Amino acid sequence: MTATVASHRKPRQHPLASLIGRGPRGSRIARLAATLALAGAATATALDGTGQAAPHPTPAQVKNRIDALYQEAEVATQNYNGAKEAADTAREELGRLQDEAARRTRKLNAARAELGAMAASRYRSGGVAPAVQLLLSADPQRYLDGAAVLERAGSHQAAAVTGYARRLGSVRQVRRQAEDTTRRLAAAETRLKRHRVTVVRKLDAAEQLLSRLTAEQRRLMAHQDSSDDAADTGHEDQQTGRGDGLLGGIPAGSPTTAAAGAVAHAPNSRAARAVSFAFEALGKPYVWGATGPSAYDCSGLTQAAWKSGGVALPRTTYTQISSGPRINRSQLAPGDLVFFYSGISHVGLYIGDGKMIHAPHPGAPVRIAPIDQMPFAGATRPA
Repeated sequence: MTATVASHRKPRQHPLASLIGRGPRGSRIARLAATLALAGAATATALDGTGQAAPHPTPAQVKNRIDALYQEAEVATQNYNGAKEAADTAREELGRLQDEAARRTRKLNAARAELGAMAASRYRSGGVAPAVQLLLSADPQRYLDGAAVLERAGSHQAAAVTGYARRLGSVRQVRRQAEDTTRRLAAAETRLKRHRVTVVRKLDAAEQLLSRLTAEQRRLMAHQDSSDDAADTGHEDQQTGRGDGLLGGIPAGSPTTAAAGAVAHAPNSRAARAVSFAFEALGKPYVWGATGPSAYDCSGLTQAAWKSGGVALPRTTYTQISSGPRINRSQLAPGDLVFFYSGISHVGLYIGDGKMIHAPHPGAPVRIAPIDQMPFAGATRPA
């Protein structure tokens, strides 16, 4: 009896078996089932720890990514600087317009008061017709003299009305300009906030990458970054005996000697003062958005250097490149501005012998570097 019952039992099927069936559709489902089975096996293997995990990036790869983030942050920094310059200009203009509107409003109010006094006087004297006033006057000559004065007062009143209308129009014009400037200021401040967020996000990403490295890896990376300038020229800084990059491998003398040589070859006194200023800024930290005197970003340094020479440069790299005539690379002289990357996002101050002084990026102080260190985009000589 047991055997009979057992012979009628159906064998267990895989849950997908009833879906597979036969024919082309069944074959497709069979292949799907096999694929799912393989995927499940691969997942199980990975969960068991026997699969191969993605390799960790090497310190060199991390450094390359950090350098890229710094360059992206510098693009955003220049956009931030441009928005800040626009906001500062609009804010200054708005203050001037508000002062002008207040001044013109005071004059308008004075004109209004004068018209009010004239209107009141006219009302008081206008109740009796001039002919009746003449008949009733005890002294007709005195009346006639007074009538001439009133006629002149009428002309003065007309001029006062015209002046009031003119002042009213000027006040309205200034107020419209102030409203337009207020809108420009709001737009600039919106851009300012957006670019600030971008800069902070890029720099935070770089910091997070750095935090994944060991202390020794970070030390080696910092040493490599600071010695790149000296390595590119094949020299260590003789002032310090180390390849810290601050002097960019200047082969002889001290910063004072190097500065004197660069100043001597500057094309004019303004450029000479700019070069001298840049040498004095060596070692000061990079801070994005900074214009000195204790810290700089790249365009903040060049702006401050040329300001010491009596030349007012605009704030950003992409506007500084138009601050004077373009200079061919073969004609570079100390004091010229040298620009890098296709977006004109970095600038340095040329000092001769293929080198510049620049503010590189966070963690790297103002230093001397070869202009071949970055993709060269152009040069200009501020006028």
